[in-house]
Amino acid sequence: MVTAVTSWGRSGLYDWLAQRFSAVVLALYTLFIVGFIVAHPGMTFDDWSGLYSQLWMRVFSLLALLSTIAHGWIGLWGVLTDYVTTRMIGDSALVLRMIALLIYALISITFLVWGIEILWGFN
Repeated sequence: MVTAVTSWGRSGLYDWLAQRFSAVVLALYTLFIVGFIVAHPGMTFDDWSGLYSQLWMRVFSLLALLSTIAHGWIGLWGVLTDYVTTRMIGDSALVLRMIALLIYALISITFLVWGIEILWGFN
């Protein structure tokens, strides 16, 4: 019952694949950003804004943001189902898990909207 309500995918396999895919995206994004910073030791605001003015970088950044959200959701769900159990705290375990996931979802939606505004905002 809990899996059907809180799991990201339909089964553990889908969650496992989503977590691995998101980890690869985040690793590639991190390596690219670190490489860009190392390659531009005297980086200016124009260099940085020039990078993010390109469509492929905005899409890559959005994919990294979505990967962060998915990776975190699956990780939090795993930790909560492993450590917040009825054996540990009784019948309120399900309620605590749902509250924690709801808080994470609200924070994630806020960051997603904010990230889209940053990447595609028209200031």
